Amino acid sequence: MTYSGEVKVGGPADVHELKDLMITKIAVGPMDNNAYLLRCRATDEQLLIDAANEAERLLSMIGDDGIASVVTTHQHGDHWQALAGVVAGTGARTYAGRDDAPGIPVPTDVLVDDGDVIRVGQVQLTARHLVGHTPGSIALIYDDPHGHPHVFTGDCLFPGGVGNTRKDPQAFASLIHDVETKIFGALPDETWVYPGHGDDTTLGTERPHLPEWHARGW
Repeated sequence: MTYSGEVKVGGPADVHELKDLMITKIAVGPMDNNAYLLRCRATDEQLLIDAANEAERLLSMIGDDGIASVVTTHQHGDHWQALAGVVAGTGARTYAGRDDAPGIPVPTDVLVDDGDVIRVGQVQLTARHLVGHTPGSIALIYDDPHGHPHVFTGDCLFPGGVGNTRKDPQAFASLIHDVETKIFGALPDETWVYPGHGDDTTLGTERPHLPEWHARGW
């Protein structure tokens, strides 16, 4: 199977099969949000990133094994419309960035800070706090011991630029700084990027355009 990361609302999921981790990507809701189901291959424990919309569809993807955890990348409403339904259906533990948790109407069980480790079975994800799109956005990095890293960026990094900072120069300066130092500065070009909307990319594809993003201010 070849993973492309190209998914459409109402269409099938796409599965990225790594040696220790399976990543299932699906698009849901009117804003074409991506949700990612991570499954540890050693233990079968599962974690969901962004219960964005269409709770019944997400629960069907999760299956009878359920999920241990659900991580919300940031407080914007299009990323948590299905969170209450998924938590009710699975009893999952909830995670969110400390500074965004108050903006999420489902209680957050674990407040996440920069550098915190979130586990799914034997797999470790490292959280990076990225300020600018929202005050408490987090990205999750899986440093695959058998290959290149993988990073789930929410709405902080997309193909073609960083997330929307509402034409606020200070917010843009903060976000581009954090993305450059904590993502581009820490990870190699081969790093696979899974954004909150749309297609995937790699850091190597985006890195040459950083000066252009600085110049245009978004």
